[in-house]
Amino acid sequence: MIRALAALFVVAVVASCGARETAPQNKFRSYDGPAVTQIVVKKGERRMHLVSGQSVLKSYDIDLGFQPKGHKQFEGDGKTPEGVYFIDRQNPNSAYHLSLGISYPNPQDRANAMIAGLSPGGDIMIHGLGPTGRALNRRDWTAGCIAVTDEEMEEIYAMLRPGVPIFIYP
Repeated sequence: MIRALAALFVVAVVASCGARETAPQNKFRSYDGPAVTQIVVKKGERRMHLVSGQSVLKSYDIDLGFQPKGHKQFEGDGKTPEGVYFIDRQNPNSAYHLSLGISYPNPQDRANAMIAGLSPGGDIMIHGLGPTGRALNRRDWTAGCIAVTDEEMEEIYAMLRPGVPIFIYP
């Protein structure tokens, strides 16, 4: 009986050590490279570039809104905005792993939606896949956001701060 209990104890200790080794990594990374001075998004190419001065630091394949062609005009249209915006917030508790807010809608976006009698929408982000994106596993699935993999989002999140301009081209 004592041998059986001792064996169970050893198995439990070994199992718990293995569990610690496979624990998920911290999603918050550090970055000590050149400052990102702008983000360039080319919707038609499905590419996003993080730029410092005149040099591209990193480029990523992206997914867009479920109706990717054209500029976002109102809530629910499935389009990703086009134009000049800014990173305006960081969300470490995003349902999509991590996210960075884009300053859509700007005053012109609001005015255009108001003329049409519609809400311009908001909460447009650069974000990871999270469980939803991984489950959908298809191109251009967001409500108007820009999506990358969770691992890429960890890198992007570490590199960017609020105030960085984002240029979103068709």
